Amino acid sequence: MNEFIIVFRESLEACLIVGIIYTLLEKNNLDREIKQLWLGVFFALIASGILGILLNSIKQSIGNASIQALFESVFMFLTAGLLWYVIFWLSKHVSDRVELEGQTKKAIATSGIGVFLVVFFAILREGFETAIFLMGSFSILQTFSYIGFFTGLFAAILIGYFIVIQGRRINLRSFFQATTLLLVIFASGMVAYGTHEAEEFIVKGDHLEWVGLKEKQDIVRVWNILEPKSELTESENSTYYSYNLGGKNKYTHVMHDKGRIGVFLKGFFGYNSNPNWIEFILWMLSLTFGIRLWRKFYF
Repeated sequence: MNEFIIVFRESLEACLIVGIIYTLLEKNNLDREIKQLWLGVFFALIASGILGILLNSIKQSIGNASIQALFESVFMFLTAGLLWYVIFWLSKHVSDRVELEGQTKKAIATSGIGVFLVVFFAILREGFETAIFLMGSFSILQTFSYIGFFTGLFAAILIGYFIVIQGRRINLRSFFQATTLLLVIFASGMVAYGTHEAEEFIVKGDHLEWVGLKEKQDIVRVWNILEPKSELTESENSTYYSYNLGGKNKYTHVMHDKGRIGVFLKGFFGYNSNPNWIEFILWMLSLTFGIRLWRKFYF
């Protein structure tokens, strides 16, 4: 079951991004950019496989969790930046039919390999996360389910496929309006997640002195809710908890960022059940900025 959840969550986000971008390009007959997209998918899958092997080798040789968190943080910010590029380039040059007819070819001619890069890093980021999470799951359970792995992958690809098919049948501007907002939320979530992973690097790498702190407890949280518990009270329903998640012998609420629902919200939208102030502020600024520009383009 762990393999299904991990692969489905990570693959679905990549499929959503690829599906949205493909539909935008396909609607406007942007053949060169579509080739960039599929090249990005192909090379990212190869790179993800290589990265997974390297990460496993690094883990076996040094087991340094802080370095893994640093890589994750860098990938998050890089992917978020590239995603912002795609969001607003497409919004500016493709969403308006009049502008599309007169200016799109010129705009595309100067767009370089932006589509390739955003797809490559979006998939590579998911490949990185998948490798990290699967290695963690295997370390805890000492088992691996190929059925769960491939079922999760198939389900995610199927959903992405339906996005592409249905995207051909709806109003162009309405599609842009909805999917661009979704990409804005994705990008903002990546900023928050990347900031959280930077905190993990600082904490696990014993670098708290870099930010003027002595203990992890000195990090100020905006909120800190749904902390895992050693035991439940009579008033708490065990249906809303998972036991021994992560091998910690505690009850974890489904809405905790490592819980059954919270882990999806964290992966898609940057949700965190105990964000620090920098993480929260950057997420708010990113989301506010993105929504303001989204409203400017579509309203």
